[in-house]
Amino acid sequence: MRKYIDINLGERSVSSRELHGREIAECGRYLIAKMLLEQKIADVEPLAPENPLIFSVGPFAGTNFSNANRLSVGCKSPLTGGVKEANSGGTFGFAMGQLQIAGITLHGASDEWVIIRITKDNGITFDDAKPYMGLGNFECASKLHSVYGEKTSLGICGPVGEYEGLMAGVTFSDTDNRPSRIAARGGVGAVMGAKKVKAIVIDKDRMPPVNDRKKVMGAIKEYGKKLGESAPVQTLRTTGTAMMADITNHVGAMPTRNFTSGHQPSEDGGAFKMGGTFIRELNTSRGGQTEHACMPGCLIKCSNVYVDDTGREIVSPMEYETICLLGTNCGLEDPDDVARMNEIANDLGVDSIELGATIAVLMDAGKGGFGDVSFMKEVTSEMMAGSEIGKFYASGTARVGENLNFKRVPVIKKQAISAYDPRLIEVTGISMMVTAQGADHTVGNNATFKCDDKNIEELVAESLRMQINAAVADSLGLCVFGRSVTDDNLELISNAINDAFDAGVTPDFIRNIGLETLRLEAAFNNAAGFDEDDDELPSFFLDEPLPPTGKMARLRSSEVNAAMRNLLDAHIG
Repeated sequence: MRKYIDINLGERSVSSRELHGREIAECGRYLIAKMLLEQKIADVEPLAPENPLIFSVGPFAGTNFSNANRLSVGCKSPLTGGVKEANSGGTFGFAMGQLQIAGITLHGASDEWVIIRITKDNGITFDDAKPYMGLGNFECASKLHSVYGEKTSLGICGPVGEYEGLMAGVTFSDTDNRPSRIAARGGVGAVMGAKKVKAIVIDKDRMPPVNDRKKVMGAIKEYGKKLGESAPVQTLRTTGTAMMADITNHVGAMPTRNFTSGHQPSEDGGAFKMGGTFIRELNTSRGGQTEHACMPGCLIKCSNVYVDDTGREIVSPMEYETICLLGTNCGLEDPDDVARMNEIANDLGVDSIELGATIAVLMDAGKGGFGDVSFMKEVTSEMMAGSEIGKFYASGTARVGENLNFKRVPVIKKQAISAYDPRLIEVTGISMMVTAQGADHTVGNNATFKCDDKNIEELVAESLRMQINAAVADSLGLCVFGRSVTDDNLELISNAINDAFDAGVTPDFIRNIGLETLRLEAAFNNAAGFDEDDDELPSFFLDEPLPPTGKMARLRSSEVNAAMRNLLDAHIG
């Protein structure tokens, strides 16, 4: 059994219902799409009280099932106007699972700022948030832990979320109690701010009960063994997500200086300093930590703790997307500079992809110089202060570009494109185009797929395969970095779910939940008024050759969507 909790903030009332069997496996991203569509809020103003904010976890949350403690946060996005599921690691999903909570929905809005406290004895209280208002995430987390104890997990609305800045995420505790894991994309933190919820504090406890503990523990062990034997997992454990920077820079697809180039040359022919290999060696030599788990139980350990030349911690984690969007895309060439900007982004509680894209547009528009760290800090200082111009910056890339009447703005559905130039990495480009989520790589990424010799239909087929697999992972609370094992072991996973909850699920159920999630998300966006025109790439990707390869995008919304419809009809048929 798991329970689902509904919190009415206006009335400060709480109700709960029990979930059993198959219902426990129908959570995460799938449940978010289903609930948002059923509640008929597609035409609701995203920052209005009627827009719910949903937190949901998969069936293995609270256990040591590797990479199975991911958390889905969802609502109607104030950034895109469409459906949004933002995914996060950390300990919050783990704590929810330990308390046998499958999901929490925040309804309405509080009259005053509150801390929601959830205890292991099922108590829920509403505490005064005044002492925590206006604080950066690190100071806020420290004060919360001093009051509520260390054996808690936090979900924090940062200072940008307080004033409903659209690039605000919701920040969660990592395994060392840092407020550094963020459900970052789509403005979910702005929705939390609109509801006047400063933080949710939830107790950690112990592994929740399951029907057949022996069999479940056996599945956990077997899945972990397969992870240990997986070559892609070993690469991630060694170099982390930053390894992708070496790949994209080599093929000429790394966003550099607002997507004006796909390659950052090495200084004097030396090592590429913004790549995973160099960063790992530098960090290790300084005493930094590699093989750091973002969530309890994870055996992949692709995260890190990055330190300066004195051994002092700067930030955790330092990941590929941030290295590119907040780094090379803004003209930075020193990983220390990226790390310090990353720390600021974490303290603000904002999406580092959206922040980096916004700053790069400002730079490209002549408001600052590429590589100017002082300008970047000026932007973030204004955002921290909540000044008029700071709130303007926090509105995100699309709105900043539109206000400046600037045309080179890398967004789809008003959300910033992530660190894969669609002129070369076409499968991921297609996923970012057609997803209901806005330009989000996590919905279907295959950055190493060989695209040159493929036609549009073949590229779309690979994108759909990756989209289904990603939706499966997000719905079951699994990290996509375990997909080399997950995708080929659906029987192991379905049997484990059945052993835990007598759910009666099959491998086909798992495959279908991914496809159904995509269908529900598309239906929501259709109801919200989106059409094929919203799926187009920004025109400069179609018109500007990308140095050094000279590639231009060949992806057009009409052709991509036609191929996608044919594939979906075949799947449904």
